[in-house]
Amino acid sequence: MDIAKRFSENPLLKPKDIKPSLPGMEILCLLNPGVFTYEGKTWLLCRVAERPPQKENSIQVPIFNEQGKIEILEFLNDDPELDATDPRVILYKGINYLTSLSHLRLLCSEDGKHFYEPDGYQPINGKGALESFGIEDCRVAKIDDTFHLTYTQVSNIAVGVGYMKTTDWKTLERKGMIFPPHNKDCAFFEEQIDNKYYALHRPSSPELGGNYIWIAESEDLEHWGNHRCVATTRPGKWDSVRIGAGAAPIKTEKGWLEIYHGANEENRYCLGALLLDLNDPSKVLARSEEPIMEPLADYEKTGFFGNVIFTNGHVLNGDTITIYYGASDEVICGAELSIAEILQSLKL
Repeated sequence: MDIAKRFSENPLLKPKDIKPSLPGMEILCLLNPGVFTYEGKTWLLCRVAERPPQKENSIQVPIFNEQGKIEILEFLNDDPELDATDPRVILYKGINYLTSLSHLRLLCSEDGKHFYEPDGYQPINGKGALESFGIEDCRVAKIDDTFHLTYTQVSNIAVGVGYMKTTDWKTLERKGMIFPPHNKDCAFFEEQIDNKYYALHRPSSPELGGNYIWIAESEDLEHWGNHRCVATTRPGKWDSVRIGAGAAPIKTEKGWLEIYHGANEENRYCLGALLLDLNDPSKVLARSEEPIMEPLADYEKTGFFGNVIFTNGHVLNGDTITIYYGASDEVICGAELSIAEILQSLKL
């Protein structure tokens, strides 16, 4: 049951539309952006994955070194200790390396469909040892006059949630890792509930537990506690293997509406919804039995990693949610959803 109205202009952005951060690099894919409005425009904080040109008999892998500069590592294809079966991650001598390096790029639009890079705004790159493999999948929450960025920090030792904030998008205050490994998909609520801040996040366990959505509380957005599991994967359904939060939950009369992603055994990523109690958002009132959006268009079914729809950003206008999403881990697209239709699909 796909109830999304896709933009006829899709894809809105392709890798060829963005210039590499350095001469000699090539952009592999654009991925799910954080979204916000600022100075009367719609903005995307887009994840850009790039790599150096590849040689015939080896794999070139970029990382951020200790000085914050891009360094290129080379792995020979015939090395028996190299496992390069996954196009996204290689394994060498027991250590994983990403085949591309991600950073965040700001783009804006007057009409929400035609985006460009404005002058005066710098790319946001990984910084420090915990971001040596880049930064990914940023959510943007606006609380009062401050924009709060939660994103995935990636390195050879950890995947965790980083946090930074800004008021002007030119000066960023980095707060470091706020959810320790292994964790990602962190979305702040945009207002307090009973004088507490809340966040959805996704710790992962390779043994007990799994890839589930959790909720946590904080008094300052930096120190988090009272962690509780909100939703688990469901065997035999569209979200049977992993789930994760999208953007900031949307406050409705019925409850907090959270659009989330789920994947099955075939790594097919779809979108569904959770409805959380207004006063106690750890309580789930309703959940999508079927996806509200699934990969149906050609640009969603084929690409760098096909059959993927993934969102972590939207703009609200009355009943309309305009989501911006990554399709097939390669292009950026847009679609509209109705809050009323989503709630009706949940069969309250």
